[in-house]
Amino acid sequence: MSKSNSKLFNKKDLFAYFLIAGTGAVVQLVSGGLIKDWFKVSYEESILPAYYISLVVGFILTKLFAFNARQSQQTRREMIKFLMVASFSGFVTWFFSVIPYRGLNIIMHDFYWQIPYSVKKINLTQVLTTINGMGFSFVSNYVLHKSFTFKSSGFYDRFKDLIR
Repeated sequence: MSKSNSKLFNKKDLFAYFLIAGTGAVVQLVSGGLIKDWFKVSYEESILPAYYISLVVGFILTKLFAFNARQSQQTRREMIKFLMVASFSGFVTWFFSVIPYRGLNIIMHDFYWQIPYSVKKINLTQVLTTINGMGFSFVSNYVLHKSFTFKSSGFYDRFKDLIR
């Protein structure tokens, strides 16, 4: 492994992961809005399902384009580790989205933006607090995926032995 690939925050991996996370963030924001509208659930209830929808997109793109994991031949173990990390980061996203949103609602009302030529109003307060949660999740995901999910650590083999 080259020196640039061994560093946790090397520019190439960080840039690739940022683009992938950005794609996942768009998927999460759009699916969260659709889940709220279609299923008539609250903001808080829409965050985790939207996160897990974006998780599928994120795994595929991360496997193909980030951390040099395309040819690893360890997709099953990476999927299990990815799901573990993503579940933790899903909680991070939810916590850093919902808690600030609730705090802001104590001191002010939500801000809305109406899409031109549409009846759809977007709750900007919810969008911004979701982006806040995504930012915290981005950091935890990047560090854990780089140092755990797409790195052979022996954890998967120990876990497999434990459940047998």
